[in-house]
Amino acid sequence: MKILQLDKNHPLITEQLSAKGFEIDDDFSSSYDEVLKKIDAYEGIIIRSRIPIDRNFMEHGRNLKFIARVGAGMENIDGEFATKSGISLISSPEGNRDAVAEHVLGMLLILMNRLFIASNEVKNGIWKREENRGDELLGKTFGIIGYGNMGKAVAKRLSGFGVKVIFHDILPNLSDEFATQVSLKQLQEEADILSLHLPITPDTRYIFNEKMIAGMKKNFYFINTARGENVNTKDLVKAMKSGKIKAVCLDVLEFEKPSFENITEKNEDLEYLLQSENAIVTPHIAGWTIQSKEKLAQIIVDKILAQFP
Repeated sequence: MKILQLDKNHPLITEQLSAKGFEIDDDFSSSYDEVLKKIDAYEGIIIRSRIPIDRNFMEHGRNLKFIARVGAGMENIDGEFATKSGISLISSPEGNRDAVAEHVLGMLLILMNRLFIASNEVKNGIWKREENRGDELLGKTFGIIGYGNMGKAVAKRLSGFGVKVIFHDILPNLSDEFATQVSLKQLQEEADILSLHLPITPDTRYIFNEKMIAGMKKNFYFINTARGENVNTKDLVKAMKSGKIKAVCLDVLEFEKPSFENITEKNEDLEYLLQSENAIVTPHIAGWTIQSKEKLAQIIVDKILAQFP
């Protein structure tokens, strides 16, 4: 089986699949149109986010048997057409869930305890204690929207912090030892902290908006490590300015490129976030650790070999 790898990944993918008799070609620079010219020679594709795999792409890839994404979200693939065409879709959300969970806790602890601000002040000769008084997690209610791999990993990490963890998900009966499933209304009434762990679908695009914010009973902290377009940034910033949102931890932004490589535009809302002491912004790296790079790749290899031994 010939496989085309369109993004750089951990070398174990090539090493292990080649050892099993697969022929792996790498192309990390060709454009969408350039790849189209040769895709019919391949039975499998391994991608991250660089090139969208739409209907046109798959129609050119007449011999495709699978598309494997090294990561969680599959929004850059026309999954409906792939399924109709008999093309297997493979992803590896299990591989970076632990990295995401640790990133969520890291950002939140830094934000609530003003660690980054206080450290920078001391390094610049400023010694402020009362102004940098922190806010404890203990006793708070942590609300999660989306209880898949990432949401569950976050709940598990919170188990030692003395917080009540609740979540809302469209699938029923997901409660476990780490979190209790509730309605969206109950989550909005109780949560002191809200964290999104959702894919991008027509139903979840801009799900965090003025209406959802207005439904929150308490002033709250907000975290997004899912997708930038889950959030209406203008509504988010408005709520920060009013004090309804106390502070935010954002690893993803509405204005990212589809490949997540950079920001596509700058505007006053983004500028506010970048300048605010009440915002921590990171460059889509929540699932981006030394360990997750290897785990993501290994899970992809294992799943490919399980389907195509």
